[in-house]
Amino acid sequence: MAQINCTQVTEFILLGLTDRQELKIPLFVIFLSVYLFTVVGNLGLMLVIRTDARLHTPMYFFLSNLAFVDFCYASVITPKMLGNFLFKQNVISFNACAAQLGCFLAFMTAECLLLASMAYDRYVAICIPLLYMVSMSPAICIQLVAVPYSYSFLLALFHTILTFRLSYCHSNVINHFYCDDMPLLRLTCSDTKQLWIFACAGITFIPSVLIVFVSYMFIISSILRMHSAEGRHKAFSTCSSHMLAVTIFYGTLIFMYLQPSSNHSLDTDKMASVFYTVFIPMLNPLIYSLRNKEVKEALKKVIINRNEASVFMKLRK
Repeated sequence: MAQINCTQVTEFILLGLTDRQELKIPLFVIFLSVYLFTVVGNLGLMLVIRTDARLHTPMYFFLSNLAFVDFCYASVITPKMLGNFLFKQNVISFNACAAQLGCFLAFMTAECLLLASMAYDRYVAICIPLLYMVSMSPAICIQLVAVPYSYSFLLALFHTILTFRLSYCHSNVINHFYCDDMPLLRLTCSDTKQLWIFACAGITFIPSVLIVFVSYMFIISSILRMHSAEGRHKAFSTCSSHMLAVTIFYGTLIFMYLQPSSNHSLDTDKMASVFYTVFIPMLNPLIYSLRNKEVKEALKKVIINRNEASVFMKLRK
């Protein structure tokens, strides 16, 4: 077989969401607003959980970690995407592209696994409540967070090293708004297949979905056996926010990766990617705060305390 004579690229060009100049400024304003809301929402949720002693429970411990992950992986993608709306040619170096892909994969995988940990927490709380404090002790909660972070980092590192050991010489133009593995593989001149990408995704995604699915099968069964209508309502209300977040996150990933090949296109991938990289990190704080009475009360308490502190400082002056 003839050797391909090519020079390894040192930078990539991201085409972004659109090349229509009249849309770039309106899209910049929209996505900047979404990103600012994401930052304020997730950091605010972490602050409220940290400052209110009533929220120092396993469920809110997991939620604060989910907020941290949402903030991080939105921050890995959105600032670079915003730059693409302002500059004619959005260039990213080879190493920066690798770093962006690695960080994104790490935080997205961590979110996937944290949602599974949260499902297990709800299963223990509803199905075996008498053993909840033992089964969800601080040490076990730390393990249920530390393992997803460690696994996500190692998987992302392995995945990124494999991706960037390939030779990219067909082009350096990525038809996407961030460095994603599928558009990158279209540029490689190495003799490679995409099976290892789906293998990496499968060993994370499938067990996580199974844990969530089995947990909620037991949860729903336990709730339906409850005799008290008030008890059923309270049990459903503690799970509804997590069920909604899980449905949106996993549903988007399923839509993106399990499309028939005949319907699969990079433009469709872009739209799905916008949803789970930009909008889901913004939606999670809304879902968990607007649908959660304890979080809303804690947020009101923080606002009232801040107002009282500012009034006190003014009076001292």
